[in-house]
Amino acid sequence: MKIPPRCAAVITMLSMSICTAAAARTGYLGPAGSWTHQACLELFAEEELVALERETLFEALRAGTIERACVPVTTSVVGATPYLDDVLALDAIAGVQVVAEYPKVLGYSLLAKPGTRREDISTIVAHPVALEEVKPWLDREMPHVERRPAASAGAAAKLVAQASRSDMAAMGPPSAARIHALASVADGIEQGPHNTTRWWVLGRAMPAPSGRDKTSLLLSVDEAGFQRSLQALTGAARVLAIYERPGRKSLDGHRYVIDIVGHASQPAIAGLLAQHREFRLLGSYPRRY
Repeated sequence: MKIPPRCAAVITMLSMSICTAAAARTGYLGPAGSWTHQACLELFAEEELVALERETLFEALRAGTIERACVPVTTSVVGATPYLDDVLALDAIAGVQVVAEYPKVLGYSLLAKPGTRREDISTIVAHPVALEEVKPWLDREMPHVERRPAASAGAAAKLVAQASRSDMAAMGPPSAARIHALASVADGIEQGPHNTTRWWVLGRAMPAPSGRDKTSLLLSVDEAGFQRSLQALTGAARVLAIYERPGRKSLDGHRYVIDIVGHASQPAIAGLLAQHREFRLLGSYPRRY
């Protein structure tokens, strides 16, 4: 069937609008109700957020069907997260870089179906880091409850909401209760090592220098060259943190994610990157902590 020119023009404009709207979205690791979702709610408008599974999130970023992605990369309890390696794997994608960081101290509520009492709960589902952080409270207040790990706070809340029984509870942020129609049984139950998670926002436009910036680099080097590279780096900027990642190629090959003070446009850092090709720029962004 032949489409009239006027209708074809309308369809084309509509398709362009849909594509533009899709490209403006911010993707995050789902399901909804996770701490990453909570962080995104504090950073972006709720209507532009889209929850994606791990592989789909990075595929969408590669394809440009989302404008940016929000990923948890380090925590004060466990160090680097597995998602940091997914970010490093984006090296072949031109223009994708770290454009912002967002640190947040996590606090936990015990979430269950409405009407559930604490004494009704026999199983608690939560991320392993959350279980560690609330362990002192659980040991004292609910020592006999089964503790079951989940992939995220959102996944735990979803499991509790969909369960046929009412003796399960999850631990998570306020957004998890609202999204999954759960009620808080207890708040502020974190008493173990307080976990601060840092998220990276990935995009394609490096922010201009703010006067208080951080630059993240990836150093790929063998054991013989590590000391030389580190000396060159410390001569150019103050080092804030170093996270070792698997070399993937050989036992004496290493990769390090290094955070330094300053912006990539500063002469000392720009000179380092020009002269030392073993460093790859991951991004420069305003420093949040």
